[in-house]
Amino acid sequence: MSAIAGIGTDLIKMDRIDRAWQRHPERFPAKILGADELLVFQRRAARDRARGVRYLATRFAAKEAFSKAVGLGMRSPMWWTRMQTLNAPGGRPHVVLSAPLAQWYASRFGAAHVSLTDESEYGAAYVVVETLQECE
Repeated sequence: MSAIAGIGTDLIKMDRIDRAWQRHPERFPAKILGADELLVFQRRAARDRARGVRYLATRFAAKEAFSKAVGLGMRSPMWWTRMQTLNAPGGRPHVVLSAPLAQWYASRFGAAHVSLTDESEYGAAYVVVETLQECE
């Protein structure tokens, strides 16, 4: 049985993300999103700008919530592109980490669970991080 090691949440205004994207149309998404997230974002934004903003905002919120759950904030080894929130085939979001964050995380924590939501004005994310499973 595992226990909760950390919880993080974040709420973001869609217009804040939209303004940042308008100021830096290439740089802002590339700074925030991991490679796989960036591909999804580009497809969604090409079909509908509002869908692109919602995707970018919820992923931004997920990274903030995750950084709070693990107690790092946005400092090394945590960085925007090293934590991705991707969707499983059924649509469920899941956390994907890359080096060096992945190694740091694996030595300290168990599973990470993420939930995302968005409305016209706000996006939100909630992350629960489990403790490492004890070997019995």
